[in-house]
Amino acid sequence: MQFEVTARDLAGVKRTFSRESETREALMLELRAERLLVLSVRELAERGDLPPLWHPAWLKPVTGFDIEMGLRQLASMLRSGITLLKCLATVEEQAFSLRARKAWKAVKEHILHGGSFAEALEAQPKRFGEIVVRLAEVGERSGELEHAVSRAADQMEARRNLRTAVVNALMYPSLAVMMAIGVSAYLVIAVIPKIGEFLQAGGGTLPPVTQALMDFSLWIKANGLIVLAHVACIVAAWIAVRLYPAGREIEDVFLLRLPVVGRILRLSGTALFARSMQIMTESGVPLIDSLATGARLMSNRRFRRHVAEAHDDVMRGKALAESLEPAVEFMPMLRRMAAVGEVSGSLPESFGETARFHEMLLAIAIKRFGMLIEPVMIVVTGGIVGFVYIAFFMALFAIAGTN
Repeated sequence: MQFEVTARDLAGVKRTFSRESETREALMLELRAERLLVLSVRELAERGDLPPLWHPAWLKPVTGFDIEMGLRQLASMLRSGITLLKCLATVEEQAFSLRARKAWKAVKEHILHGGSFAEALEAQPKRFGEIVVRLAEVGERSGELEHAVSRAADQMEARRNLRTAVVNALMYPSLAVMMAIGVSAYLVIAVIPKIGEFLQAGGGTLPPVTQALMDFSLWIKANGLIVLAHVACIVAAWIAVRLYPAGREIEDVFLLRLPVVGRILRLSGTALFARSMQIMTESGVPLIDSLATGARLMSNRRFRRHVAEAHDDVMRGKALAESLEPAVEFMPMLRRMAAVGEVSGSLPESFGETARFHEMLLAIAIKRFGMLIEPVMIVVTGGIVGFVYIAFFMALFAIAGTN
C-alpha cells in the first residue's frame, strides 16, 4: 500500500513524501523508529484500483487460466524473497481480468485483517478450487508456500489440458453432425421444393426415388413445427433429469459405456484423478484429505461416487487399492499401481506414472477418434447431398425419355 506522509524531522523541517508499507500501523512504527513527528498519513490510490461496476470490462469472467497464471506469478515472486502481501499486490495489479483483480484484492485484504493465505483462498470457493486451498494449507505449515502454490498451478494446468483435449475431441463430431443436419434441412426445405416445381413443369411421372424425396420434403414443411416442438420437449426433459444427482449419474454412466467416447472419458477421468492425487500426496496432503478433495474434482458423478466411497473405506482401515476395486470405470492400471505404491511407500510416484501413461493413451485415443469421425461425417454429409442429386438427375432422365 502506498501512503503520503507529512512529518517533521529532528531539525523541525516539515517534509512530505510517499512511502510504501503493508499497513498504516506498520508505517507508523517505521516512522517513529526514524524519530519523525508524523503530522498526517494519507493512503494513496493504487494504480490497480478497480473501475466502477458499470464499466464494460466487468463483463469478462474469471477463467481458470487467469487464476493459474496468478498462482504461477505468485510462486515466482515468493521464490525471489518478496513478501506475500507485496506479491499479492503485484498479482492484483497485473491481472488482465477485472474480476480476477477483485479476487486477488480480496485475498490480500483477508490477510491484512489477520487471516491466513489458505483461509483467504477458501473464502472464494468459486475462484480457487479446494485442491488449491489444501495445498496452500500444507505450504503454510511447512514453510514452503512457493512450492505449494507452484504445485497448485501445475494441477490446474493438468486439469485444463485434459478438459481441453476431451472437449476438442467431442466438439468436432458435434459440429459435424450439426452441419450435416443444417445442410439436410436446407435441402429439404429450400432446394427440393424448387427442384420439384421444375420437374413437375416438365410433365411425366417422377421416378419412385424422386417422388419419395418430394413427399418427405412436403411432410417436413407441413409438420416441421411439430417435430421441433417434440425435440424441444426431449431437450427440456433431458435438462430436468440432469438437475437431479441420480439422473446426472445415469447420464454419466451411459456416456462411459459408449464405444469410443466412453474410452476417452475413462482415460481422462483416470488421468485426472491420478495426477491430482500425485500432486497432493507429493506436497504433503494426507491421503484421506487427498481422496476427499479428489472426489470433488471429478465432474463425472460415477467417478465422484467411487472416489468418495474409497475415501470412506480408507477411513475405516481398508487399503487404497482394495477400496478402489469397485471403481471398474477407472482403468485397471490405477488400482494395480496404487497397490504397488502402498507396499513400497512410493504412492506419489505410482500416481505420477499412472497419470503420465494414461495422458499418453488419451492423446492417442483422441487422435484416432478424429481420424475415425472425419471420414464418417464426410460420407454421411456426402451421402445426403448425393442422394438429392441422384434423385434429381433420375427425374431429368425420366422426363427426357418420355418427350
